[in-house]
Amino acid sequence: MKSYLEKTIVCLAATCTSFLAITPALGKEQWTVPLGGNAFLTSSAAGSPDLVEASGIRQWQNEKSIFSMYFRTDRAAVIDLKLRLKVPDGDSVIRAVVAGCTFEINVAGADIRDVPLGKITTNKAGYVRVDLQGLRKTGTVFAEVDELVVESEVAGLKLDYVKDPAENRFYWGRRGPSVHLSYEPPAGKTVEYFYSELRVPKGQDPIGSYFMANGFGEGYFGIQVNGEHERRILFSLWSPFHTDNPKDIPEGKRIELLAKGKDVRTGGFGNEGSGGQSFLIYPWKAGTTYRFLNRAKPDGRGNTIYTAWFYAPEVGKWKLIASFRRPETNKHLTGLHSFLENFADRNGYQGRMAYHGNQWARDPEGNWHELTKAGFTGDDIANRTYRLDYAGGSEGEEFFMRNGGFFAETVKPGSAFERKSNPSKKPDIDLDALEAAK
Repeated sequence: MKSYLEKTIVCLAATCTSFLAITPALGKEQWTVPLGGNAFLTSSAAGSPDLVEASGIRQWQNEKSIFSMYFRTDRAAVIDLKLRLKVPDGDSVIRAVVAGCTFEINVAGADIRDVPLGKITTNKAGYVRVDLQGLRKTGTVFAEVDELVVESEVAGLKLDYVKDPAENRFYWGRRGPSVHLSYEPPAGKTVEYFYSELRVPKGQDPIGSYFMANGFGEGYFGIQVNGEHERRILFSLWSPFHTDNPKDIPEGKRIELLAKGKDVRTGGFGNEGSGGQSFLIYPWKAGTTYRFLNRAKPDGRGNTIYTAWFYAPEVGKWKLIASFRRPETNKHLTGLHSFLENFADRNGYQGRMAYHGNQWARDPEGNWHELTKAGFTGDDIANRTYRLDYAGGSEGEEFFMRNGGFFAETVKPGSAFERKSNPSKKPDIDLDALEAAK
């Protein structure tokens, strides 16, 4: 058996070198990238037990499995890489592919230790991807890998990655950064109806994506990719009683269903606040523009009725999703916004994008007001710079948002955007007919 630090290297670029010592050079700075929040199983055979846990790569048995790890540098840099791992029994050969280089290492030993991979050079700011694949093993698993160790002598170099598991940030970091567009409302106007359009480009709709079109202070309405063969139109409304367990909501503070459309399913939801939920399983398609309409109207008894309608060109008519009564609420629509998120943490390495356009708000007097300005914000993962693969902006008459996929570009949270106005696209909807059909 080869000694623990013996290894071979195949260089596919001039920017790769191998090294056989693990003693850091003077002046090097070191970062430890925990794989529990920064690694993904990006390829594997069906039924493989291989997975990423909070502690790192575990149950690594399949030769077809590829684990991908990510971190971001803020400039060009020369970097030394190591794996912090152990091999519970036997010995293994592992391949690492990074920045155009392929390294192969022989590993053994049941004690955790740092194993050097080699040196790479990045040419600009952006994400570095390290792919691991097991080639041969004599033991049960190829290895248990906890961390990727990064070292560099480049002065002032900054690395961004998911740094800690506090407040479940490994999970949120693997999901990726959520981003939002907050629309500037019509000055001095009450908003009873909110209308917008949404288009997801082809190839930008991986499983776990939620493209939220119409958000407001008490709920949200959009489309999801729930599985390979299932997509949904989702409308949810939070209860005024704050809890993550819907069973804890007192009777008088629960969301009450008043009406729902054909084939729409309704119930409660929890874990991110609690309330009433409705969804329609519908095969919406990337590349098609869909239309969304919400209404909020006080009922005069201290409650507000919230309703959502969906228009698909495949159907050719507005379809009621649901109408709910929210107790202890006396208001119209406020906080108009859209957001983009991934709710499948195992797919957080995949990118998604949506275009949001033709936003309008209608006041109780029947006047439509076009919304052409929006502010861009991110969630905790974005604001901490744990993930920087997010962007937003405007293109012509549409806003857009993008996240996931570890792309290099990023847009600063707090940015303001403005799209082109098009008064001729004001909604032409028989609102009285929609209300009468509930």
